[in-house]
Amino acid sequence: MENPSATPPSTGQPLSRVDGRLKVTGQARYAAEHAVAGVVHGVLLNSPIARGHIKSLDTAAAEKAPGVLAVLTYRNSPGVPAYQDAQANNNPRLAGQEIRVFYDDQIHFSNQPVALAIADTLERAQHAATLVKVQYEPAQSETDLAAHRGRAVKPQKADDYQRGQANAYQQAAVRIEQEYRTPVQVHNPLEPHAAIARWDGPQLTVYNKTQAPKLAQQDLMRMFQLTEENVQVHSPFVGGAFGGASRIWPQEVAAILGAKLVGRPVKVVLRRNQMFNLVGYRPRSIQKVGLGATADGQLTGITHEAFGQTSRHEEFTERILDPTKSAYQCPNLNATYRLVPLDVSTPAWTRGPGESSGSFALESAMDELAYALRMDPLALRLKNFADTDPATGKPWSSNRLRECYERGAARFGWSRRPPQPRATRAGGWLVGWGMSMGIYKAERAKAAARAQLFADGRLLVQAATADAGPGTATIMTQIAADASGVPVADVRFELGDSALPPAPGQFGSHTAASVGSAVHAAGTALRQQLLDLARSSAAWSKRRLKPADVMAEDGGVQLVRDGKTRLSYAEILRQHNLMGLDLTREVAPGEEQKKYAGKSFCANFVEVRVYEATGVVRVSRVVSVLDVGRVLNPKTARSQVYGSVTWGIGMALLEEARMDHRYGRYVNPQLAEYHLPVSADVPAIDVLFIDEPDAHLDPMGAKGLGEIGLIGFTAAVTNAVYHATGRRIRELPITPDKLLGGALG
Repeated sequence: MENPSATPPSTGQPLSRVDGRLKVTGQARYAAEHAVAGVVHGVLLNSPIARGHIKSLDTAAAEKAPGVLAVLTYRNSPGVPAYQDAQANNNPRLAGQEIRVFYDDQIHFSNQPVALAIADTLERAQHAATLVKVQYEPAQSETDLAAHRGRAVKPQKADDYQRGQANAYQQAAVRIEQEYRTPVQVHNPLEPHAAIARWDGPQLTVYNKTQAPKLAQQDLMRMFQLTEENVQVHSPFVGGAFGGASRIWPQEVAAILGAKLVGRPVKVVLRRNQMFNLVGYRPRSIQKVGLGATADGQLTGITHEAFGQTSRHEEFTERILDPTKSAYQCPNLNATYRLVPLDVSTPAWTRGPGESSGSFALESAMDELAYALRMDPLALRLKNFADTDPATGKPWSSNRLRECYERGAARFGWSRRPPQPRATRAGGWLVGWGMSMGIYKAERAKAAARAQLFADGRLLVQAATADAGPGTATIMTQIAADASGVPVADVRFELGDSALPPAPGQFGSHTAASVGSAVHAAGTALRQQLLDLARSSAAWSKRRLKPADVMAEDGGVQLVRDGKTRLSYAEILRQHNLMGLDLTREVAPGEEQKKYAGKSFCANFVEVRVYEATGVVRVSRVVSVLDVGRVLNPKTARSQVYGSVTWGIGMALLEEARMDHRYGRYVNPQLAEYHLPVSADVPAIDVLFIDEPDAHLDPMGAKGLGEIGLIGFTAAVTNAVYHATGRRIRELPITPDKLLGGALG
């Protein structure tokens, strides 16, 4: 029987961010802000050529400049041990060879570091970097994916996929076949990437910007051949990352080598233009999609061929085909993914890695098929709803995509949409409505958490994960409070340190499910210990209470039949002469991920206005409906979706890193010319959650939320632009020049 006076659970409540005060008052310390005694500054000098070698290198003037301690280059580098070991230098998550920083005279991409000027102040280091004289012998570079698609290769870590007949769409009664393109897009977080490295004998300490402290520690152990106890990574606060802080990058290696060279802690902070390709980016893609259907809209065949770019030295793959494999019921599907090695730096996982690009192509093609069928785009998606996962045949762990469609269409007013393009005007603006669906993996990984209850009843919970902004510390505090029975105000969650219990990083939309499961397990175990201690305490031992006779909540244990009789956690500890309790629990996925297909789902409905005279596009209304299982905190969850939609507007209308392929250099590596959405570009965003727990994936009932709001969104915008103008844009971003081709005049 439930206790009607029981304290309501913390999860599901709109708790404000537990670290909010630290951030708004400037007390939060980011990568470049840690106070490290004796720190000196390093400034990187980068190559202007994309391929070739260093012909001459003169550091004499820089080394003689005031305050300069050293100029680090390939000639005096202490060296990275893994660079001599091909196996150790192979990042296990990728294929090929990591870029070897200050290793030799070879240049592999434009902006590659060639020197690090180290001085006692930042200004002196900046000046010294300008005094380093480098002459290069350039070689012909290849940086254009489209121009070199013909030499694409099959990735080592991605397989072709086929079910049923290949290219079956070609025999369909109604079919479409189109090519779609997405550009390079850059993470551009507010906080620049930075690192402070310090050596204490064989012990390495790094303060950096990372989404995965434990993974960063493992990478540094591998690269510098150090033991776990000799590497510590600190990253308590991350000012935005989006995937760009998911591995070790050159600035961290440069700081470590610099600190070894000068015997002092060294800080390296990237400039904005260096962040355009030193810390990864969303790679350019070219995709061909063929869809075939019966006359009434039943899909009979799907073909999806994707090309992506990678560096010559390392193979980066992403899940660009995953939405296509599972989104719709279709008996025949074949999908291939090929990479074109180029003279560029290695791309990186970028929010919705692969799925964001792949879903743009798929959901645009579905809209085109709907017009070819003269069918409502929503009706086409409902017609091909997948009752089980088409890719695996497994039942969904949960799937409320139909409810997403239904609630979104009702809120948006989709039934009032005129079917023909160019049907609605508002003054000089053409008005269009578009929609799409999104699908993204929902799973969890092994994680551990430590729970420490102190004598005064306060609880500290720890795990070596990260919080790049969505509110991980907040929801973990809520999960810990509910599991342990400690009031949320008395719970503190600590993260961002590799010395804490091992946990996965914050990426892939699995942090809440993975780390949350470990926190839940540790809190539950702690609660059980307190229940047992309460029954055996001096105050209650004579009652011979059974487990069912007691319950724990609000920082104490009380009798079920008599809610007024209770012992606080502090009292229980005192009665047993305990200073506190300390336990760690590790949890791993069980059979649920073998039995069920875990996915999060969303439905995007977008209204755009296109000014007929100029081709300017404005997103004027958005309804986003999501099935992400149980919503652990509606305030932080809604904020994540706001971020996804804002980024989706940027991807659709603004963002493009433009390269001059003659030199292999970006021509807009700054925020003045790489256009990001600002407040004026973003309308009111209506976010709806289905908020039904997933009964299988984890004890909280949550599914991944971080990426799903972005998946498919760009297609909803382009589909709305077509409905407004009758002009189909298949290459992002949608800029006025692409629209003003005669169709609008």
